[in-house]
Amino acid sequence: MSRVGKNPVSIPQGVTCQINGQEITIKGKNGELSAQTSKEVEVTQADNSILVRPRDDSKQARMLWGTWKNRIRNMVQGVSEGFTVRLEINGVGYRAAVEGNTLKLQLGYSHDVLYPIPQGIHIKCDKPTAIAVSGADRQRVGQVAAEIRAYRKPEPYKGKGVKYENEYIFRKEGKKK
Repeated sequence: MSRVGKNPVSIPQGVTCQINGQEITIKGKNGELSAQTSKEVEVTQADNSILVRPRDDSKQARMLWGTWKNRIRNMVQGVSEGFTVRLEINGVGYRAAVEGNTLKLQLGYSHDVLYPIPQGIHIKCDKPTAIAVSGADRQRVGQVAAEIRAYRKPEPYKGKGVKYENEYIFRKEGKKK
């Protein structure tokens, strides 16, 4: 019995859910998300909640049961509240700015890094050293944040680079004479 999958996903006020066979579409104030669920799970809607059940007792169906419950929960939370990942930039002369539909990063290279902002993702720079990536799709928000971080990962000696807000950088001691 899946401890995660057996609990229903509650649908908040202002969010609508439509299930067409294996296709599930969820609409809310932050937009619309849809997904094609796996054949091993059965998705049903009852009152203001969504239930996910395995079609049979196979190992694959039991593995995907909790996975699809959480994916649907993330879709519901994304269209109602949204997701935000915050990044911090550390380093002398390192900064970020949003210019139109691109994120301009100065990360110590001989050139500026220009990152085109994907559709459905909002990037905000409150300070030149802080980036907030937000959107309705949790996977895409995390992917965009990871791509931005990959331009200059934090290094362990001085901690320079782009890191997640809650990330701890394990510091190393420099060379000894």
